[in-house]
Amino acid sequence: MTEKVLLSVENLKRHFEIGHGETLKAVDGISFDIVRGETFGLVGESGCGKSTAGRTILGLYNKTEGNVLFEGRSVHEMTDKERKVYLKKVQMIFQDPYASLNPRSTVLEIIAEPMEVHKLYKSKEALKNKVYELLEDVGLNRDHANRYPHEFSGGQRQRIGIARALALDPEFIIADEPISALDVSVQAQVVKLLQRLQKEKGLTYLFIAHDLSMVKYISDRIGVMYLGHMVELTTSKQLYENPLHPYTKALLSAIPIPDPDIEESRQRILLQGELPSPINPPSGCVFRTRCASAMSICTEEKPAWKEQVSGHFVACHLYK
Repeated sequence: MTEKVLLSVENLKRHFEIGHGETLKAVDGISFDIVRGETFGLVGESGCGKSTAGRTILGLYNKTEGNVLFEGRSVHEMTDKERKVYLKKVQMIFQDPYASLNPRSTVLEIIAEPMEVHKLYKSKEALKNKVYELLEDVGLNRDHANRYPHEFSGGQRQRIGIARALALDPEFIIADEPISALDVSVQAQVVKLLQRLQKEKGLTYLFIAHDLSMVKYISDRIGVMYLGHMVELTTSKQLYENPLHPYTKALLSAIPIPDPDIEESRQRILLQGELPSPINPPSGCVFRTRCASAMSICTEEKPAWKEQVSGHFVACHLYK
C-alpha cells in the first residue's frame, strides 16, 4: 500500500493565536494517508477541525506543526515553482456554491480563470472549447457558458464549481462539504457525478462532511474527527458494521433509518453536555466530558492512536 500513497498527513497541527495569550487548537495532531484513486472521508461535528485540516493540506493555511507530504514532497516547504505545480495537481470544491463563484463573472470566465493563470492555452478558441468540454463533463451544456451564477440553482452552481476544480486536470480534489448546502434531492446527484468523474479521470478525493449517511456511499475509508483530534479510522464498511469509538457510535445512531418500525424502536445514543471549546480542551481524552464510558484514566492520559484490528485505528482507553 505504501507505494500507492498519494498524500500523507503526519501529526498535523493548526493552531490560531486569538489574543490575550489564548490559542485555538483547530487541528491538534492528526495523521492519515490517502491512497491514489481512493475517496477518503473526513467526518465530525461542525467545529471539529475537518475543514481547517483540508485548507491546511491545500496550503491555504500554514501548518503549526507536523507535515503534509504530496507524492513525497512537503507541501509547506515547497519553492514557488514547486507550489505552482502542486496547485495544478490539487484543487478544492468549496462548501457554498453561492459564495464560491464570482457573481460578476460569467460561467465561461469563472472556469477559464485558472487555465489563464497557468497559461495552458495559447488561443481563446481553444480555451473556450475546453470550458465547453468541462461543462458537458459535469452535466451542463455550452449554452450555460455566457450566463451568470445567479441564473442557476444551487445544484447547478455546485456543478460549475466542480467544473472549475477540474479545469487544470488535477489528480487530487479536496471536497469541503460539497453537498451540505444543497437540497437533499440534489445531494445524491452531485455524489453520483463525483463518483463518475473519479472513475473517468482517475481522481483521488478527500471528502469532508458532517453527514455520515452520505459519506458511506462515496468513501473507501473514513476518518472521524472530534475537537481537532482523529478518534477512529477504518474502511467505510467496517466503520458502519463495527464502530469502536463511543463518539463514532453516537454519530451513527443519529442516522435515520427509512423503516419506520425499526426507527421507532431503536435506541439513540445522546451525547452528554456541550461541545468543549478548542481554546480550552479537556485534559486527557478530549471526548471524556461527553462520554458515557469515561473512566478515571480518561482524565489523566491522552489515549494512544493504535491499530486495534488490521486497518482499523482508534484512540480510546476502552481498547488496551
